[in-house]
Amino acid sequence: MVIRLIYLLACQTFRWLALLARSDASKDTEILMLRHQLAIARRAQPRPCFSWSDRAVMATLLRMIVSKQRRSQVALLISPRSVLRWHARLIAWKWTYPSRRPGRPPKPEALRQLVLRLARENPGWGYRRVHG
Repeated sequence: MVIRLIYLLACQTFRWLALLARSDASKDTEILMLRHQLAIARRAQPRPCFSWSDRAVMATLLRMIVSKQRRSQVALLISPRSVLRWHARLIAWKWTYPSRRPGRPPKPEALRQLVLRLARENPGWGYRRVHG
C-alpha cells in the first residue's frame, strides 16, 4: 500500500512538472474548452445537444490545441472525428444546389393563351403550323 502511494505521488509530481513546461496559451485554451463543455453539459437534459455556435467554438478551440497527443489527453464531450463530420456536413450543405423540378420550365400563361387563340382563329393551319 505504501509503495502504491509513493508511485501515485511520483506520477502526480511528474504531471505537475509537465504542466509547468506548457505554454500559458495552451493552458488557457484547454481551460476555455473545458468550461464550454461544462456549460453545454449543464444545459443538457438527457444528452448534450450542440447548436451550430457550440460546434464552431468547440472546433476552433480544438484546433488551437496544437499537438495531437495533447488533444487525445483532454477530456472531451466530442471526438475529433465528430469535428470532421461537422465540417463535412457544412461543406456538403454549402455546395448542394437547390432542388429543381425535372424537365423544361413551364411557359408563361400569356404565351399559352396566344397559341390557343391562333389555333382557334386559323383552323386550317393544323398541328404542324401551330406547333412551329
